[in-house]
Amino acid sequence: MPGKPKKTPREKDLTSRYFTGQLDEDLDSDRVAQHQHFTSRNASAEQNKILKTSAMRAADAAFTGDLDALPLGEVTQVHSLFCDVLHDGVTYLCVVRKTMNKVSPTALVVGDRVRFRVTGILHDTGKPEAVLEKVLPRDTVLTRADSFKGQIQHPIVANAQQMLIVVSLAQPTVKWGLIDRMIIAAEGGGLKPTVCLNKIDLVDTDKTAQKEMPFAIEALAHYQSLGIASFHASIQSGAGLEDMRHLLRDRTTVLAGHSGVGKSSLVMALQPQIDIRVGAISGYTGKGRHTTTSARRYVLDFGGAVVDTPGVKLFGLWGIRRENLGDFFPDIAAGTAPEWRKDSHQRIGDSLKD
Repeated sequence: MPGKPKKTPREKDLTSRYFTGQLDEDLDSDRVAQHQHFTSRNASAEQNKILKTSAMRAADAAFTGDLDALPLGEVTQVHSLFCDVLHDGVTYLCVVRKTMNKVSPTALVVGDRVRFRVTGILHDTGKPEAVLEKVLPRDTVLTRADSFKGQIQHPIVANAQQMLIVVSLAQPTVKWGLIDRMIIAAEGGGLKPTVCLNKIDLVDTDKTAQKEMPFAIEALAHYQSLGIASFHASIQSGAGLEDMRHLLRDRTTVLAGHSGVGKSSLVMALQPQIDIRVGAISGYTGKGRHTTTSARRYVLDFGGAVVDTPGVKLFGLWGIRRENLGDFFPDIAAGTAPEWRKDSHQRIGDSLKD
């Protein structure tokens, strides 16, 4: 039988060290050295991480403290990823940080007061560009729901003082139930409502307007008894324009109403240089066509500002329940409500949650 292969000097050395325990000591020493190496590296990385985190927190703290020193502007229009912000007569195109959308309870709306940081000039438009950094708390907010059941909140305008509800006797015909809903939304959001009966010149030529006028006078008189002011207007004759100018001066006013009632036309009659699109009435349906696609704020030369909002056919109420609906119908509790107000109260109540 062939003999066992002879061990090399290296193998003999390893064997000897194994039986004497020296090999284990050497391996343990290697492991310790390796462990110390990786532990030292991890400790260093951890320390760097801590230092970086501390530096970032310090920077964030300093940055947060600096926010109140940034320019203060007001949102005049909201786009998908940007918004227009007015500051000292200059409009800035502001990028809205995604983190702000995550921490904000609602989406950014026209009228929000914001702090922004100027970043440069857009080369294609020459418009100053900025980043929106902070939204200040709102004094008032006009909100509607996605439906009569009020499942989703849709804030429309922030920090306005009043709402001008524009209606017309014809082309399109006034919807008193819609007016009641808008009054509730205004008062619920902290805005003072006023009703403008527009297109009164149609009484002379339109049979529908002639038929609706007596009831409209009665309804507006009842609103007046509840502290809700009203006036008549006509762009054709100029009636009511001075009343409207007095109402709008030095205040921020939300214009609301059914599509086609003439909100934009009234504003342009007071300040022609404002570029608000005006749409015709559909000859087939007699209903207004939507021309304002999103809320937009316009500064008035004689003081104040108006926010033109899209015409609506439905107005879901947000934050209103059956148990507090009576707060907006004091005439029901007082027993002075006419039948049309009782019907309106009933219909709105039936559409709300318990």
